[in-house]
Amino acid sequence: MAKITVKQIGSPIRRKNDQRATLVGLGLNRLGRTRELEDTPSVRGMVAKVAHLVEVVG
Repeated sequence: MAKITVKQIGSPIRRKNDQRATLVGLGLNRLGRTRELEDTPSVRGMVAKVAHLVEVVG
């Protein structure tokens, strides 16, 4: 299955709890962290929810 690399570029400080939980669900919790994740619709939905805090690198 295809993979995507997600990098956290924004801080979860002063964000809603569901956005913080989404970052934790993606395996991110600090600025600059990257994770390689399966490219599934659920992961894409999570990335879309916190699009202002992450960027898709590849």
